Amino acid sequence: MNSRCPERRLPTVRAPLPPPALSLALASLLAAAAAHADDPFMQRVLVEGARASQVGVADSAGMGSVSQRQLEARTIYRPGELLEATPGLVASQHSGEGKANQFYLRGFNLDHGTDLRTTVDGMPVNQRSHAHGQGWTDLNFIIPELVARLDYNKGPYNASTGDFSSAGATAINYSSRLPQDRANATVGQDGYGRVMLAGSRDADVDADRPGAWLYALEAVHNDGPFTRGDNYRKLNAVLRYSASFANNGYTITAMAYRGKWNATDQIPQRAVDSGLLGRFDGIDPTDGGQAQRYSLSAAWARSDDKQSTRASAYIINHRLELFSNFTYFLDDPVHGDQFAQPDRRVTSGFEASRSWHDHMDDLAWSTTLGVQAQNDNIFNALQHTEARRMLETVRADHIVESSATLYLQQRLRASAWLRGEAGVRLDRYRFAVGDARRVNDTLASPGISLAFGPWTRTEFYLNAGRGFHSNDARGVTQARDPATPLARSRGLEFGLRSEAVKGLQSVLAIYRLDFDSELVYLGDAGSTEAGRPSRRYGIEFSNYYKPAKWLSLDADLAFARGRFRGGNPAGDRIPGAVQGVAQLAATFTPAGPWSGSLRLRWFGPRPLVEDNAVRSKASATVNGRLAYKFDARTTLELEGFNLANRQVSAIDYYYQSRLQGEAAAREDIHFHPIESRSFRLSLNSAF
Repeated sequence: MNSRCPERRLPTVRAPLPPPALSLALASLLAAAAAHADDPFMQRVLVEGARASQVGVADSAGMGSVSQRQLEARTIYRPGELLEATPGLVASQHSGEGKANQFYLRGFNLDHGTDLRTTVDGMPVNQRSHAHGQGWTDLNFIIPELVARLDYNKGPYNASTGDFSSAGATAINYSSRLPQDRANATVGQDGYGRVMLAGSRDADVDADRPGAWLYALEAVHNDGPFTRGDNYRKLNAVLRYSASFANNGYTITAMAYRGKWNATDQIPQRAVDSGLLGRFDGIDPTDGGQAQRYSLSAAWARSDDKQSTRASAYIINHRLELFSNFTYFLDDPVHGDQFAQPDRRVTSGFEASRSWHDHMDDLAWSTTLGVQAQNDNIFNALQHTEARRMLETVRADHIVESSATLYLQQRLRASAWLRGEAGVRLDRYRFAVGDARRVNDTLASPGISLAFGPWTRTEFYLNAGRGFHSNDARGVTQARDPATPLARSRGLEFGLRSEAVKGLQSVLAIYRLDFDSELVYLGDAGSTEAGRPSRRYGIEFSNYYKPAKWLSLDADLAFARGRFRGGNPAGDRIPGAVQGVAQLAATFTPAGPWSGSLRLRWFGPRPLVEDNAVRSKASATVNGRLAYKFDARTTLELEGFNLANRQVSAIDYYYQSRLQGEAAAREDIHFHPIESRSFRLSLNSAF
């Protein structure tokens, strides 16, 4: 099977500027606070050194929160792997450093973020109608030391999340203050180096309104194990001012990121088997890219015993130049098949909500009314290039994509053993691509969640809801066979959460998720296209056990069955749909200077073609860390990646390509290897 990207054949479209798009006033609408005062639904029990208890708090088995302390105990090769703290989620890579990660969750190959909504301090990270892939999620601008909490939620049940959240939604929240200033210096194999400096300073407005400045600077270099090193160079900066408190105050945050890299893209298995290429070789030495991201955001909140108001606004300037060559000399035997996908955009938006809440004995209720808006002003293109030199423009587009949302959520705790939430969101989208016809679409998405218990520290959940993902504006507005603007999803889930055994937290979820149109990644074209309807069944089983104060154990298991619906002679398998994921981990924090952790990740097999005739192999890797604390302020840490030095794939595709000198195209598995065993040594200092 060889799926070819239709965008690579379309004629060039040069569009005049449309009328000015929706203007959003950053100063007038500011971002939401993290919590409400005296909110009976949001009270949490924190246990030092353990996970926060979610019994009596969560609305579903797929909901959870990961603390800063837990995130710091994880060994991550790149920032996007922070999302792997979400049980059942895998973050992979098919093109070295700098490029957005590839994500897998609940039986989905999520490409670079499709159907996994990700936000950072309320700002959307997913990019709509992107040059390379719908929902592009580049997390390379994240500075891990600033992450205070990762919240996650799976399934289309929450009225506040919306686009791209059908499989799941993750929210990264930055700190506003650091208990101590921090400095980090890291050196490692494969040309890895990193320096980071972060701190905060008090800036009280007056005695009743404490304020603080937060700053962070980061510089990274990494070559990776590749024959031609990635030469990834990254610069990151964050500056934040916060006043008062999270539920009664405001923040203003500026972020800046720049990255440049070479890329060793996926290579054909036949070239490695014949000895033509080594596992870490590449074919086109000029592949790579550069990215820039600059953002300004603000957050404001006011709360009292009966009500709370939240508002947020942001403006993001993002630029990407991406050069790829996945088919080598298939289309152009003389110049090669390298193509560029430049994308530059300004994304602006806001969210505002008002909540009214009260309680009486066991009865408690909360009503939230919210509005959201987002506008993307996009210039992107598809170009045929050779050694990053443009040969022709296949197409170039000016896209304006706007959306507005109204949502209502009603939460009710009816008794000590029954609580629930019902909500609905109404989305209005407008797609415009140059002189092509404008397309508008409106969609209502209801959802309901019920929680029963707890009995013996065990509670049960029942969830149902509808969600959606937006499709690429270029496919939505094309005259011939246009894509559905908003592809609907429908989800059902049963779950339980138990802490009946002392020290053990267990979560079980059984779900079904249907899509009217599956977004399928095309490995040979480096893009996504709308596909057939699909259905997934799955089960997730997560456990966190703390048998001793100094030891915690994690076991997260997830299995899914994904199929296209409707019948087709080509087959019903969804290429790239992951069937199983597992993570097993042990974290040691004994009394004394030493601590450490080991984590095993099993990434299950995937069908690579619709008839299941070609499949990827499962892979298992082990990472670990060992730390020695000299004193209260200084720690030396050794991180190890792929400790068993397994020669396995990070990702696999199956499509046609032609190497230089081959007489004809050949279908083959194309893979990107997991990085070989490597170590990094870090000196961390607090001052």
